[in-house]
Amino acid sequence: MMPEPVKLLTIAGSDSGGAAGLQADLKTWTALGVYGMSAVTVVTAQNSVQVAGVQFLPAGFVAQQIDAVLSDYGAAGVKTGFLGQVALIEAVAERLAAYALPHVVVDPVLVNHRGEPLFAADVAAAYRALLLPLATLATPNWREAALLAGRPRPGSLPEVVAVAQALPPPVLVTGWAAGEEMVDVFCPGRETHLLHAPRHATTNTHGSGDTLSAAITAYLALGQPLFQAIHSARSYTGRAIARASGWHLGAGHGPLDHLWHHA
Repeated sequence: MMPEPVKLLTIAGSDSGGAAGLQADLKTWTALGVYGMSAVTVVTAQNSVQVAGVQFLPAGFVAQQIDAVLSDYGAAGVKTGFLGQVALIEAVAERLAAYALPHVVVDPVLVNHRGEPLFAADVAAAYRALLLPLATLATPNWREAALLAGRPRPGSLPEVVAVAQALPPPVLVTGWAAGEEMVDVFCPGRETHLLHAPRHATTNTHGSGDTLSAAITAYLALGQPLFQAIHSARSYTGRAIARASGWHLGAGHGPLDHLWHHA
């Protein structure tokens, strides 16, 4: 008899273009051999060029989805994606505290692809007060990290490090471009690690943050220690970006190749 797969839950928004959100999470988990489940927070009408419409689901219904999944299937871990409303953050935090899952990865979606804030300051405050204390790891990009820390947007790598150190650990601040490299800042406690990777010359990066956080969740649930899970997830995500670099699936920012190692 084949062993049962590890089960994971994503609490995130739906991307009709299939590049980001829960679609990216589920593709990542399928590629890595884990069983993905979802609680949908928001439904979007979007493609590679624009987000044409957004419909939030009621917080009570999101909580009902979480209960439906976890009361029956259970899960070895969960990641949160697009929440965007204080009521949703409150509902999700309350349910996660009740179930006390072993791995909680919080990907706090706070800015759009241009780096512009999506929400009022109370959303970032709710993340910091309610969800970050539950997190095994938070994975904001550097712009989102500044919003969470209540600090000015950093203009240099040392300033990114300072923002990361201002957040409750462990935190992985992602996406700082330094010439031909991308640098992530990992703060598991008092120490700080700078993680370097090649910068790919492509616009096919839509959903890269979702993919990274989903992969970290998967590797944690599969038994890797946190630092190793981050390294494994960064490697998987980098290869997924590289393999899709020549794709032209739409006119704008395209998706990653989540199934690169099955080709």
